[in-house]
Amino acid sequence: MKTDEKGARYAETFKEQFTLRGIIIGCIGAAVLTMSSMYTALKMGALPWPIIFVALASMFFLRLLGRGKHKTNLNEINVTHTVMSAGAMTAGGLSFTLPGLFMLDPTSNVSFGKILVIVLGGTILGLIFTALIRKYFIVTNPLPFPMGQAAAETVIVGDEGGRKSGILFGSMGISGLFTVLRDALGKIPVIAPTSVAAGKAAWTTAYGSTFGLYLSPMLVAVGYIIGPVAIGVWFLGALIGDPGILIAGNKLGFWDAATAAGIKSSLGIGMMVGTGIGIILKGILPKAKEIFGPMFSSKYAKDGLIDLRWAPIAMVVLAVVFSTVCKMGVVASIVTILGVWLATSMSAQCVGQSGVNPMEIFGIIVLLAVKALTGGTGGSGGQMALFFVAAVVAIACGLAGDVMNDFKAGSILHSDPKAQWIGECIGGMVGVLVSVGVFYVILKAYGPKAFGDITLFPAPQAGAVAAMVGGVANVPVFWVGIVIAVILYFVNFPVMTLGLGIYLPFYMSAAAFIGGALKFIVEKAAPEYDKGGTGNIIASGVLGGEAVVGVIIALVQAIPAMVQM
Repeated sequence: MKTDEKGARYAETFKEQFTLRGIIIGCIGAAVLTMSSMYTALKMGALPWPIIFVALASMFFLRLLGRGKHKTNLNEINVTHTVMSAGAMTAGGLSFTLPGLFMLDPTSNVSFGKILVIVLGGTILGLIFTALIRKYFIVTNPLPFPMGQAAAETVIVGDEGGRKSGILFGSMGISGLFTVLRDALGKIPVIAPTSVAAGKAAWTTAYGSTFGLYLSPMLVAVGYIIGPVAIGVWFLGALIGDPGILIAGNKLGFWDAATAAGIKSSLGIGMMVGTGIGIILKGILPKAKEIFGPMFSSKYAKDGLIDLRWAPIAMVVLAVVFSTVCKMGVVASIVTILGVWLATSMSAQCVGQSGVNPMEIFGIIVLLAVKALTGGTGGSGGQMALFFVAAVVAIACGLAGDVMNDFKAGSILHSDPKAQWIGECIGGMVGVLVSVGVFYVILKAYGPKAFGDITLFPAPQAGAVAAMVGGVANVPVFWVGIVIAVILYFVNFPVMTLGLGIYLPFYMSAAAFIGGALKFIVEKAAPEYDKGGTGNIIASGVLGGEAVVGVIIALVQAIPAMVQM
C-alpha cells in the first residue's frame, strides 16, 4: 500500500485492488441496480448513469468493513464500483430494444432461453471489444469521459476530506435536493418554460421541435466538464436540427413537418454512423495489430491489456448460437458481431465526448444494415431476428459506455485495468441473470401488451426501435450525413457531438450548452479559479447529486413494484 502527499491510499498490487469483500459488495449492488434499472427504463424511458452512486456506495461499505490494516484504498473502491455498475447498462440495452417486438406483435413467442442467449451474447461481445479498444480511447487518444472524471474526483476528494470535500458534497447535496423537487415531488418542471394546464406541465412545441431548457444539473455539469469547444459544436448541431431543419425548412416551404423530422433524425444518425466509420478508418485500422493483437498473441497482454486469444473462438461460437438457437440466420449473426465492433467504438467516442450513450440508436444502425443485406426481411429469422440484432448491439454498447467511464476513472486513480475488467465481467454476468429474470417476470406477469402501454411500461426507446424496423426515414440524407461525418472526422472536427446535437431534442443540448458557456466564462474571467480545480469539483458534485438521487428514486419506485408482481 502506498500513499500520496495528501495521504490518499493507493493499492499497488492486484490482490489489494481485487478483493473478496469488494466483489461481494459489488455483486449485491449490481443485482439491486439491475432490478431498478430494468423497471426505470421500461417505466420512464430513462436510465441515470449509476457511476457516481456506486462510487459513493462502494466507498461507504468498504470503509464500514475496513479497519486497521484492513482499511480500504482508492483502487479497491474503484474496482468495487466497477463491478456494481455493470448490470445497469446491461438492463438498459435489453429494455431499450426487445419490448419493441411485442409492441409490433403481441403474439410473439420468445422463450426465456433465447432472451438469455441474446443478453449473454451482447454482454460477452461488449466485454471483448471494450478490452480491445481501452488503450486507444483512454491512453493513445484520450477523451474527457466526464462521468469517469467525476467518479474519480468524487473518490479522491471524498478520501481527502477537508475543504474540497465540503465543496464536493455541498454541491452534490444542492443538486440532489433540486432533483428531488423535480422528479419526486413535482415542484420544479422537467423542461422550462412551462405552462400549467389542467394540472399538467406542458412546453412550447413548434414544427415538431420541443423548445425550452431541460432543467438538469447533470447535463449542465457535463457541459462544464467537457468544455466550451465540444459543447459549442454540440449546440451548433442543435441549431442545425431544430431552428434550421424543423422550423426554418418548414416555414420556408422546403418540406412539411413529417419530412423535416425524417431529415433531422436521418442526418443525425448518419453523422453518428459516419463518425464510427471514421474512428475505424483513421484510428483503429492503422493500429489494428496493437489493438487486436491480444486476440492472437499473448505478448500483447501488457500495459494492462487482457489476453484475449479466446475471443475469436467466442465470436464464432456466438455466431453459431445466434444463427441456430435464436434463429437469426447466418447473415444477421455475422453482421451483428461485426456491427458491435463499429458500434462499441461509436459508443466510446460518444460517451467520451458528451457523456451521452444512445445505445438503442447504435442497435438501430446495425439493425438497418441487416435489413439492407437481407432485402428488408431480416433473413430467415424475420422480424424477431431484427430485434435480436438491436438488442445484442445495444447491450454491448451500454456496457461499453460504462466500461470506458470506469477505465477513465481507473486511469486517474492508477487502478489495474485487468482488475477492473475482471470485475466488469463479474458484474456483467450478474446483470445478465437479473435483467433477463426481471424482464421475463414482467412479461409473464403483465403480458406482452403491457409494453407500449403508457399506464404500465411505455418503453419509448423500444418503440423507436420498433418504428425503425420499417427503415431509415430519409435514406439519401442518411448517406449524406455519413459522408460529411467521415470527412470532418479526418480533419479532427468533433463531428460526433455535431451529429448528437442534430439528433437529440433541443432542450437537452441547451442545458449542456449552459455548462460549456459557464466553463468559458470561468476560463476567461477567473483562470486561477479554474486551474485550481474548484470548478471541476463543483461540476462533479452537481453531476453526482442528480445521478445519485436519480438512482435512489429509481430504487424507491422499482423495488416495491417488483415485489408486488
